[in-house]
Amino acid sequence: MAKRVLVVDDDEDMQDLLRQALETESYNVTVAQDGLAALEILEQANPDLILLDLMMPRMDGSAFAKELHNRGLVPSVPIIVVSADVNAKQKIETMGADGYITKPFDLHRLLDEVAHFMEYLSKSDGTPTRSATSH
Repeated sequence: MAKRVLVVDDDEDMQDLLRQALETESYNVTVAQDGLAALEILEQANPDLILLDLMMPRMDGSAFAKELHNRGLVPSVPIIVVSADVNAKQKIETMGADGYITKPFDLHRLLDEVAHFMEYLSKSDGTPTRSATSH
């Protein structure tokens, strides 16, 4: 069964890039425009991994992550923050993200990071180790 990735980003070009790249790697991809849309998606199905932008309208990435904690979905669903926010490193430490990739990023490195988490999840109890790495 293909692993599921939820991409939460308000930039349509970034959504398309990530969707195409991840689908090429045989992941099932769902896209949300912001944190509120992502929460609606999560009411129907949980992804195996979330790629999360921080700066979005309506509900930003930090507020979304806080709501995931409130709903008990963290740490069972790893979060990799993908953001150009200059304060991202500080924010991810407080929100409990599992990884961090700065925009702009090397697409191969992002795919390697996703593959790393998916491999880890297949071999473990599903709780990732936190590796706030910047690429």
